[in-house]
Amino acid sequence: MGEERSFFNEMQDEAGIPRAAYEQLVSWLENKPSNFLNRKSREAETIFRRLGITFAVYGAHEATERLIPFDPIPRIISAAEWRRLSAGIEQRVRALNAFLHDIYHRQEIIRAGRIPADLILQNEAFLPEMVGFTPARKVYAHIIGTDLVRVSENEFYVLEDNTRTPSGVSYMLENRETMMRIFPDLFQMHRVAPVEQYPDLLRQTLESVGPDQSKSDQTVCVLTPGIYNSAYFEHAFLADSMGVELVEGRDLFVDQGKVFMRTTREPKQVDVIYRRIDDAFLDPLTFNPDSMLGVPGLFDAYRAGNVTICNAPGTGIADDKAIYAYVPDIIEFYTGQKPILNNVPTWNCSRPDDLAYVLDNLEDIVVKEVHGSGGYGMLIGPTASKRQISDFRKILTANPSNYIAQPTLALSACPTHVASGVAPRHVDLRPYVLIGDQVRITPGGLTRVALKKGSLVVNSSQGGGTKDTWVLED
Repeated sequence: MGEERSFFNEMQDEAGIPRAAYEQLVSWLENKPSNFLNRKSREAETIFRRLGITFAVYGAHEATERLIPFDPIPRIISAAEWRRLSAGIEQRVRALNAFLHDIYHRQEIIRAGRIPADLILQNEAFLPEMVGFTPARKVYAHIIGTDLVRVSENEFYVLEDNTRTPSGVSYMLENRETMMRIFPDLFQMHRVAPVEQYPDLLRQTLESVGPDQSKSDQTVCVLTPGIYNSAYFEHAFLADSMGVELVEGRDLFVDQGKVFMRTTREPKQVDVIYRRIDDAFLDPLTFNPDSMLGVPGLFDAYRAGNVTICNAPGTGIADDKAIYAYVPDIIEFYTGQKPILNNVPTWNCSRPDDLAYVLDNLEDIVVKEVHGSGGYGMLIGPTASKRQISDFRKILTANPSNYIAQPTLALSACPTHVASGVAPRHVDLRPYVLIGDQVRITPGGLTRVALKKGSLVVNSSQGGGTKDTWVLED
C-alpha cells in the first residue's frame, strides 16, 4: 500500500488543522530551527548507545547487534481515547485468562460449540500437562502485550494478543527517559501520564501471585535464556529495575519439590519466576529433553504449587493466530458483553472457503503464519512482486492450516522525523498489561513506526523504529 491511499493522520485533520491533543506540539515544533530535530536525534542515539539498548537480528549478515531507530516526535493519545482503549484491553485480558482456565479444566467453550475442539486440542501451543492445574489467583497470563492499530478517529483494532513472553517494555521506559532528558520544556507544556512506575508495578504483580501469600517477602527472579537471546538487554534491564536476580537455568535447582537459587552463601528458595524462555525449554524432564536452558524438575515443583511461573506454561494457545479469529466469541462467552475493541477481519486458511478466497486475492491482503512473529514468514500482497506471490501461493496451498489472512488496513500515521523534515509514517501500539491481584495497564505503551515511506511493517527486525507514547491526563 502506497502513501497515496487514504489513512487517518493522528496529528491533523484533512484541512491540515492540528487535532486538539497535538496543538501545543505543533506550535512548539514550528518555533524550532531547521536542524533542531537532527541534533536531538543524534543526542538520543548517543544516549541509547551509551546504555547499550540493542536488539539482535537473527540471520542478518552484518553485525547482529543493532540500535532500534528512535523517533523523537512523541505520539499523543488523549485522555478520552485512552479511557476507551484501556477499558477494551481490560475486558480482553480478563476474557483470555478465563478462556485459559476453562480449556485446561471443563472446556465449556468447546462443549458449547463456540470453538472447534481440534483447534485447541490439536494445537501445538496447547499443553496437556497443564490440564487440571490452577495457578495462583487463576491467572495464567500475567504480562500481556496487546497490539493495536488505528484506522480512523474512533476505530482501533486489536492486531494480536501477546500472552507468552511479550517484549519491548524496556524500550517504552527508555524512550520516555530519553525524551524527558532531551525535551524537558515540552513535558512542562503537557500533563503526560507517567510510565516509569512499570518495574514497581511488575514486581507488585509478580509478588501478588506467589504460591504462599502468607509470606511477607516473596523471592522473585527473572529467568533468561542468556546473553545470546535477542531480548537479553530487556531481561537484564527488568531484573535490575525490579531489584531482583537475573538467572539462567543453571542458577536454579529443584530439591524436594521446591526451587532454589544458587547464591554465594546458602541456596535461597524462589517463589516466583518471571520466565523469558519458551515452554519447550522450561524443564528437560517434562518437555524438550535436550534443553540446556531450563531447570530439571521445575514443572513438577510448579504443579505441586511450590513456585509460580509467569506467564504460565501453555498460555501460548491464547495468542495463537488461529484462535485469534474466535476472540470476539471468547469475550462474549466469558463476560456476556460485546467486545469494546474489535478484531481485524480474519480468514482462517484451514477452512476451504476462506482458503479459496485468500488464494484469489493474494495481491490485496496480508497472510501470516499461525505461529509466526517478528514480521517473518508473512506476505504483504500489495507490496509483493508477482514472483513472491507465486512462490507464496505454493507454500500456502501445501500447508493451509499454518496460515491466516487479513485485509491490508490503512494504518494511522503519526508525524515522524525523516531526512526531508517531518512526514507521516504508519504506526501501531503495544500497551502492556499486568494481571495479578488486579489489572494494571501502563498508560500508553510502545509505539512502533514504519520508517520507510508507505511501509506498513513496523517490526524492528524489519527496519521499523519506536516512539515515546504520551497519554494526556485530564
